[in-house]
Amino acid sequence: MDVVAAHPDKFRVVALTANRNAKLLKEQAGRFRPDVVAIGDAAFKGGLSGISAKIKTGKEGIIEVAREANAELVVVAIVGAAALAPTIEAIKARRDIAIANKESLVMAGGIITALVREKNVGLIPVDSEHSAIFQCLKGHEKKELKKIYLTGSGGPLKDISQREFDGLSIARIISHPRWKMGRKISVDSATMMNKGLEVIEARWLFDVRVDDIDILIHPQAIVHSMVEFIDGSILAQLGITDMRLPIQYALSYPRRIQNSLPTLKPSALTRLTFERPNFKKFPCLSMAYGAARSGGTMPAVLNAANEEAVKLFLSRKIKFSKIPQLVERALSHHKLTPSPSLELILQAERWAREEVHKEVKL
Repeated sequence: MDVVAAHPDKFRVVALTANRNAKLLKEQAGRFRPDVVAIGDAAFKGGLSGISAKIKTGKEGIIEVAREANAELVVVAIVGAAALAPTIEAIKARRDIAIANKESLVMAGGIITALVREKNVGLIPVDSEHSAIFQCLKGHEKKELKKIYLTGSGGPLKDISQREFDGLSIARIISHPRWKMGRKISVDSATMMNKGLEVIEARWLFDVRVDDIDILIHPQAIVHSMVEFIDGSILAQLGITDMRLPIQYALSYPRRIQNSLPTLKPSALTRLTFERPNFKKFPCLSMAYGAARSGGTMPAVLNAANEEAVKLFLSRKIKFSKIPQLVERALSHHKLTPSPSLELILQAERWAREEVHKEVKL
């Protein structure tokens, strides 16, 4: 919304959705004057009284907006698996997609990318890492690509001993050193599941083998990712730590437009470091790679089990160290379906959520 407000001559918001934050949705509707809004939880509809936009409610309302809004580009920024259905419907309606949600690609990357090709629409990444890769690959053929280096800051627990994890407060665990993010994604950053999900997202966005994607811990968060080509050349995208940059690129693509954000000063870059992640300390990384290699319904199980485990942690029902344990249990108990339909993916997802709660009740 900051990017749109900074460029009123270039962008117009035609639709907005929210889950429960009716107060912010009403404020944004008053400022940006969309034609239609949707609130995911119908109980909060009353908070939208007085706005001029058409109001829709519930999951179906959000899907209707994604499918029917008179938009050229749909920005998918819903957290978690809830983004899957609206994303698919927007693609079916032949809308270009700026995707800021990784879970839908993790769950059903094969289905989504096939649909994107069928409908001939754009799928533009918003995540800073995937935007960096997208920019580095522009003008190059896929056959020239050798490897993707997905960078990450290491999260809030990078320099904390694993045995101290359960003694940390929720506030400390979700306090990211570089990015200001929501609670769920901040916990994923702490477990490094977020980086694992990004590996699976990159696999589908760029049509590469999982084993051709390496994670590099880069605490300075200046190099947002790199790509290596078959001739040994490596291209990197650098920039300040501000999500408005990749968001603006996704909105303006294929053009670049000016902004008033601070710029990176190369002369001030005294130290850029890179190291491999600690897979033993952060087991969610190994689980994500394993699920990606297995394919089929396994990534959906990984994602759903993680979402439920994170919810349980944030509601103080389990310790932090229990998150990877619950995900691992769901993965080990799941019977893989190699080439699933969307219906079977959703069944696997529901099963994984139930499996997590079953284990907690035990």
